[in-house]
Amino acid sequence: MVEYLRWIYQWFRGEVFDIPGRLIAFIFVICILLVPFITDNQYVLRIFILAAIFAIFAASWDLLAGFTGQINLGHALFFGVAAYTSGMFNLHFHLSPLITIPIGSIMAVIVGLLAGIPALRLRGFYLALVTLSFPVILTGVVFAFSDFTGGELGIYGLSRLSGSRIGDYYITNLVMLVSLYIMYKFTDAGSKIIRTGVIFHAIREDEITARASGINTTRYKLLAFAMSGFFAGVAGGLYSHFVRIAGPSTLELLFSFQAILWSIFGGISTIYGAVAGVYILYPTIEFLAIYEVGDKIRFLIFALILIFTLLFMPEGITVWVRDKIEITCQRCKIINFALRHHCRACRAPLHLEKEKL
Repeated sequence: MVEYLRWIYQWFRGEVFDIPGRLIAFIFVICILLVPFITDNQYVLRIFILAAIFAIFAASWDLLAGFTGQINLGHALFFGVAAYTSGMFNLHFHLSPLITIPIGSIMAVIVGLLAGIPALRLRGFYLALVTLSFPVILTGVVFAFSDFTGGELGIYGLSRLSGSRIGDYYITNLVMLVSLYIMYKFTDAGSKIIRTGVIFHAIREDEITARASGINTTRYKLLAFAMSGFFAGVAGGLYSHFVRIAGPSTLELLFSFQAILWSIFGGISTIYGAVAGVYILYPTIEFLAIYEVGDKIRFLIFALILIFTLLFMPEGITVWVRDKIEITCQRCKIINFALRHHCRACRAPLHLEKEKL
């Protein structure tokens, strides 16, 4: 038993505690799990539940746009499709959220593939405009079949995720952590098990060269659309059952742009950047709304934060922080704390330029 615990400690020390980014992620997970022990305020828990849902949504956009370069301005399509599908199956067939949320996510994948096949014939600005039209079209369909979709009012009275707010909190956050881990490993260029990350990077940097090297770029872009749609659908299903309504607001264009802003603020092509963007910006704006003055200027503050970040940290706040606290050894490519003078693995000097001076 002692040897086993020592092995766990050594693993955490080498794989988590000695890598600044992973240490921050570990602290973030611990803090997320401890929030209900710190406060049982219903409003605070509600904000963090929605933040977890939006983190999945923003990260799913980053998976598609950040890693493959397929700019999707209508990402709310996946979110809304899953929200409506989960809601209708729950309301009309009385199925549990444990069943309706996966069904909604699968439907979002199907819609994503149907939308992606014609859209992937386009690139850049034209692709962005086409994807922008999809939520608008679906909104028209919702209004046209109002007897089934609820029209402007939407579908309401859906089943809760659990019987308590704390239960909702842990369900959404555990789903978020698992979803983020899968998306991160799926897009990790350094993964030795899943190689899609390298291919996604190649498609984003130069699709023509990637195709010339034998990569079926269309297949992998459709795969990115499907994965992005699935996790956006997970977020949509969780959202509809948490707020107990699925309405046209889940298809609004502003909702798609929010995911883009969160990802840009945190750092595109990182997955964790989108999460940081949500957990910094969304609670800040919501907590400001508590005060009368804050409610009037919160969107101004939101805009100023974004402008400041784009001016001084154009690659995103997480990338800026990572570059400040991490340094990669030039010899063995191991990540170290920036304060170290020698590599923790091969003992090579890390700050060669400073030593020369």
